Amino acid sequence: MRFKEVIGHSRIKKHLINMVRENRVSHAQLFGGPEGVGKINLALAFAQYLNCHDRQEEDSCGVCKSCLKYAKLIHPDLHFVFPVVKSPKHKNPVSDSFLTQWRQFVLEKRYFNIRQWFTFLEADKQGLIYSQESQEIIKKLSLKTFEAKYKVMIIWLPEKMHVAAANKLLKLLEEPPEGTVFLLVSDHPSDILGTIQSRAQLLKIPALEKEDISKALQAEYDIGTEACDRFAKLAVGNYVAAQEIISQGEERSFFFDKFVSLMRSAYGRKLFELIDWCDDMNKQPKERQKNFFEFALRLIRENFMMNIQEEDLLYLTPEEENFSLRFSPFINDNNVLQLSEEFSLAHAHLEQNGNARIILMDLCLKVIMLLKQ
Repeated sequence: MRFKEVIGHSRIKKHLINMVRENRVSHAQLFGGPEGVGKINLALAFAQYLNCHDRQEEDSCGVCKSCLKYAKLIHPDLHFVFPVVKSPKHKNPVSDSFLTQWRQFVLEKRYFNIRQWFTFLEADKQGLIYSQESQEIIKKLSLKTFEAKYKVMIIWLPEKMHVAAANKLLKLLEEPPEGTVFLLVSDHPSDILGTIQSRAQLLKIPALEKEDISKALQAEYDIGTEACDRFAKLAVGNYVAAQEIISQGEERSFFFDKFVSLMRSAYGRKLFELIDWCDDMNKQPKERQKNFFEFALRLIRENFMMNIQEEDLLYLTPEEENFSLRFSPFINDNNVLQLSEEFSLAHAHLEQNGNARIILMDLCLKVIMLLKQ
């Protein structure tokens, strides 16, 4: 991937290029920032530039042997570590077990998040970077470089790393093999082992500018400027969210209908309707249930912003805005934090493999009480 393929972040790109040109490349760098802002894309573009045979002033050349292999993610000195899932076929999985799928996924999606990766793998449970990955990392980095000046190890979401693997990684970061560059790409840097954080140079990647997202959407989709501006605002700096808003119209419509029916039934204390609601949501895949909770959290926040008349901070579709005009008075100082906490707690319990039906029913009962405050 070249820098010109990465949306926005002109300041970050310039910083990375200058780092290489001035020969001050740190052996361990942590690209930290919110989801969907292009951190993995910047890491890939940086790695390609690092090993390009004919570096240009603002980008890699894109045509040398190294760049061509990087473009297909098949360079022998480019290594990946990422969360994987256990299955009957992969009882002790490591990243290389899924390398073919990973390359296909990254090249097709370009911008993505962990939920999309697990969906691509058709996984119905959470994945990790398991402890056995540490042996693979040591084995790969013990070899000399094949073709390039630098061996590059990109670790996507190191916060998902098993503590045993993290401790082995720590030893490598303390005494890195010659010519090795670690690029850690994290959505939640604070969740990474503190000793690893302290040994990596943190590069904070901010949310994308609305204008950059809008331009990228216009280039990718056959949509007018006004619509792209609206989607870009709704995405709040997250390009993956902007793509999902466009491509998952039916999914968002489903979530919106479920949110409306939950709030109406809870406000009317219609227990039988809520039981039916729970039964229907319980039939949905776990990832879809979690995505609904995230959607609901967003709508609660937006309705509170509407209630306190912060119109500049509103990020609603026309359909959501029409509903919120009537619903927002019920989301106020007395219940907004508790409602948010309950939906966040339900999300966390699902991630811990709790019983979905019990979680959903408990949530419904809490919403009944909180809407009356």
